[in-house]
Amino acid sequence: MADGLVSSLARPGGNITGVSVDAGIEIWGKRLGLLLEVIQKPSNVQFLASRAVWEMAAGQVVRDAAKQARISVTVALLDGTIDESQYRRVFTAMEQDRVDALMVSDQPENRTHRQLIVNLAAKSQIPTSYPYREYVALGGLMAYFVDNDDVTRQTAYMVGEILKGTNPADMPFYQPTKFQLVINLKTAKTLGLEIPPALLLRADEVIE
Repeated sequence: MADGLVSSLARPGGNITGVSVDAGIEIWGKRLGLLLEVIQKPSNVQFLASRAVWEMAAGQVVRDAAKQARISVTVALLDGTIDESQYRRVFTAMEQDRVDALMVSDQPENRTHRQLIVNLAAKSQIPTSYPYREYVALGGLMAYFVDNDDVTRQTAYMVGEILKGTNPADMPFYQPTKFQLVINLKTAKTLGLEIPPALLLRADEVIE
């Protein structure tokens, strides 16, 4: 929409439709809420992000959700060139500040350095919430993210409808409505955390 490719997601117009993988900024409030079910009454929560990401909508949603939960979330600031030394600096600072919970932003640099982030979080003993499953598969604690299988199915359905003659202009862009929660129980035990049974029941996947 911002680029002028479609007039709206509900009625794209022209000859374009598609599937969005953007869950919307509200997902950040949900991620914080899930983390708080594991780490009850944390005193020092941080959000691993660059200044630009922290000052944009996602950062604001995290701050608003924290305010509703009556806690404070501050930024673990990635400043300048985001490389291995930058992450090591930030995690050293978090250890000194006794951070007791961390959220990782979904910016590309973090995904590129995902194994390093997971390793540093483990070394620092900081329970961490991630934006993608792959972090948890690498040893991260938990992640809440768009159900990619659902997105794939919807894509196939829309292609089929267009091949049957449906006008793309009349097909709303599909926005994700299904999400997955993955928890690494082995990591939780290493961190000395007991995952609430109700949360485990809601998880789509538990890695042991």
